[in-house]
Amino acid sequence: MSNPDYNKRIQIALQKAGDLVSELENSTMYIKHKGDGPVTEMDHKLNQLLYDELLDKEEGWLSEESNDDLSRLSKSHVWIIDPIDGTHQFIKGVAEWAISVALSNNGRIIEAGMLNPWTNELFLLNQKGSVELNGAAVSVTDKLDLSDVVVLTSRGELRWGNWGKFQNSKFKIDTMGSIAYRLGLVASGIADATVSLEPKNEWDVAAGTYLVETSGGIVSDLKGNKLNFNNRNTLIDGIIAAGPVTHERLLNIINSKPSNIWLPNH
Repeated sequence: MSNPDYNKRIQIALQKAGDLVSELENSTMYIKHKGDGPVTEMDHKLNQLLYDELLDKEEGWLSEESNDDLSRLSKSHVWIIDPIDGTHQFIKGVAEWAISVALSNNGRIIEAGMLNPWTNELFLLNQKGSVELNGAAVSVTDKLDLSDVVVLTSRGELRWGNWGKFQNSKFKIDTMGSIAYRLGLVASGIADATVSLEPKNEWDVAAGTYLVETSGGIVSDLKGNKLNFNNRNTLIDGIIAAGPVTHERLLNIINSKPSNIWLPNH
């Protein structure tokens, strides 16, 4: 069952976040560069809005755009937030990003929501605890034949040659910017699976992981380990997310002996 208080807070926060994006998207926004990529004025404004709307006393906070003082480690309930997952896409005007909100309880996500304002896709849980996309019930796909499976990954991973050793595998590969948004698409059955061969931070995947699992799928790191959240070290060793059968088959392929055939960069 979804918790009415947390669920309502997430709904209101995402609605106001979407309104803020609509209000400001045609205005001039600064872009700065930090160690791991760009950050925009919109990132900061959304981060502050979500902080104001979501955080209650005795709750912790972990966000890509907030200083992490580790006080969250002493809290049972911690909000794990990415104001814009897919900032590169946001800057380029590509609708492949999402506002990602999750709440963990002792390391386990118990409530989540996600919004892509530019595609008007809102991923939420209903009162029964089922995942909905814009109010319609959704679930993961789970295909027996990998030749029918399309795996979403990032353009960067293809460009860097990460997928070269899997070029002879049956599944097809397509690209999509934001890992959070990709997880939302898997949760709603629009995409079959998503894999990141590169490490991800908790805020990138917390909400999407819960949405996929609640929709009947499985999310793990590249070794098949279930994800836990609100860790001191927020890095996760890659992601595999799909329906149970598809996940098992992808996990086996990713952990099998790699091919020595190189796939040229895309």
